[in-house]
Amino acid sequence: MDINYILSKCDHTLLSVSATWQEIKSICDDGMKYKTASVCIPPSFVKRAKEYTGDKLQICTVIGFPNGYNTTATKVFETIDAIKNGADEIDMVINIGELKAGNNDYVLNEIKALKEACGDKILKVIIETCLLSEEEKVTMCRLVSEAGADFIKTSTGFSKAGATREDIKLFSANIAEGVRMKAAGGISSIKDAEDFINLGAERLGTSRIVKIVKSNEEATNGDTTY
Repeated sequence: MDINYILSKCDHTLLSVSATWQEIKSICDDGMKYKTASVCIPPSFVKRAKEYTGDKLQICTVIGFPNGYNTTATKVFETIDAIKNGADEIDMVINIGELKAGNNDYVLNEIKALKEACGDKILKVIIETCLLSEEEKVTMCRLVSEAGADFIKTSTGFSKAGATREDIKLFSANIAEGVRMKAAGGISSIKDAEDFINLGAERLGTSRIVKIVKSNEEATNGDTTY
């Protein structure tokens, strides 16, 4: 698989609590150079990142991150604020406790509220698969589809596990036509990236693919053959 194609599927990500503007600026530089799908960064850096990159790069940020238990009103405010600051894409975390309590209407209505707040911007719904049963994952495929979100996403990368091939297969079998899939968390090799793309993932949440490409360039004087 062509490495540039893989890079075009990557949301180049830096969500560390200790991230500095210089580090965010660096991944923006990487995103523009390697033509990644976006950079996924903390909300506090969105305005500076958009001013820095202009229309050269899509800016993605996270809402209710990483635990998802903010009120819906708070998540809506965060979303509106992020878009006002220049965010092109929104990755929200569901309220996992409400899902586990069987309050499916709460989860559905929250996703709908954020999709409305997003307008024509992309909304990705993080369901944190490592904390869910198979039945709950299938339920979330249905709720994300019914709410009209653009993507279902596996993981925050901040819980006990990340994306698995099995979860992407499950998503693929249960989401509605038009809903796309994002695999995130633990994607650490080109082979991982290829596998998830071959299984149908349209986006990959990862920082490691760009790092691998940069390391390979340094080792081979710019040759990016894989």
